Amino acid sequence: MNTKQGQTAEHLIEYLRQLAPQVRRRLLAELERLHLLGEDIPHSEPLIAALRAEFRNTGQNHYRVGNPSRYFFEPLEPVLVDRAPERANSGQIARGSLAPIWSLVTEQLLRSMAADYIADANDVIAADKQAAARQMAQAFQKKVLIYLNGLLGSAEGTASIRDGLMAYTSSHATFDDLKKMLRYLDMQRELEDFGRALAPRIGRLEGASLDKVLGLLSTLKAKRADAVPFALTILARRLETPWELLSVATVPADNRAAARIAASPFAIAVSMVLDQIEEKHHLLLFALRNYRPVRAKEIVSEIYGIEDALRTRIELKGSGWGQQLDELMTAVQAAVDAEINTIPSDHRHLTHILESPRLRPDQSFGHKVGHMFEKGWDVVSGLLAGNTDTTHRRDAS
Repeated sequence: MNTKQGQTAEHLIEYLRQLAPQVRRRLLAELERLHLLGEDIPHSEPLIAALRAEFRNTGQNHYRVGNPSRYFFEPLEPVLVDRAPERANSGQIARGSLAPIWSLVTEQLLRSMAADYIADANDVIAADKQAAARQMAQAFQKKVLIYLNGLLGSAEGTASIRDGLMAYTSSHATFDDLKKMLRYLDMQRELEDFGRALAPRIGRLEGASLDKVLGLLSTLKAKRADAVPFALTILARRLETPWELLSVATVPADNRAAARIAASPFAIAVSMVLDQIEEKHHLLLFALRNYRPVRAKEIVSEIYGIEDALRTRIELKGSGWGQQLDELMTAVQAAVDAEINTIPSDHRHLTHILESPRLRPDQSFGHKVGHMFEKGWDVVSGLLAGNTDTTHRRDAS
């Protein structure tokens, strides 16, 4: 950051100090959401850092630091993701949605009840009585579930929740996350049982390991079909290779035809693997823009691996999944292309690491990227090489 940018950021931070804490909390939640969406907001990073530091130091009720809220949302941890609410799939809840939901409950809907919970929870948390804090959180959760489900039972109540959330965020998708939160908490016991039955870490999802997982998923689906997306998110986090989640959709189908796999019991796993590419696309953008060449190279390799697995395991031609994959890979290519003009000239001397066949499977996006480099776009390959002391130091930072 140059001197002028630093001064601008300082002026903005000084202005923020004049706003009410509640307004600053809302601003932080919104800046974090836009950041996860990939929006390039000038001077936003120092603002986010300053706001996070403030709430960390004061202990005010932002989800990241508010202990009573942390205990309240703790059961959701297996399915929380650091993605914008707009990008959270049916088995995920955006961490950024928690602050607006917490504010809605504690400031609008159940103010008196919430104030009692927060005061009592703070007392037991200060005394390091974690079991008691969790019991209090569970009791408050039940009251919130009953109240919110009651409101959602009518059109007027639903509208009041939607409107209430808009006081804390401009993201309409936060309402969807609130509904997912209610569903998850309602089936929490079943999902906890599912998670306990899984191995802590699953090296390969095949053979006996896959059979066990399919059995657990089938049992869960018979009890609560709407729990399956959450269960798949929990499963994906246990996999050393997350895209192996594909197996729960492709193996039961016993066929590569997309239509056959789409009719399998856990076909939603395919869409969730496609979501992994989208997420890595945004991570790649962040790595490129922050000059983290080693990490960027790793992400590109991971994207190619997922693409190759999808094309190998599923006959995608003419399918919606195939179209979605093509669009995702085109977006990844465009992301790399768009960064070319922003790369400093002092990276031109680095080697062409992405010309390695290991990173460019035939018929994959990697093959297309190879042609880009052959045409002389050595700046991008240099950025991603990451084999000089300078770039390693920058990446480590």
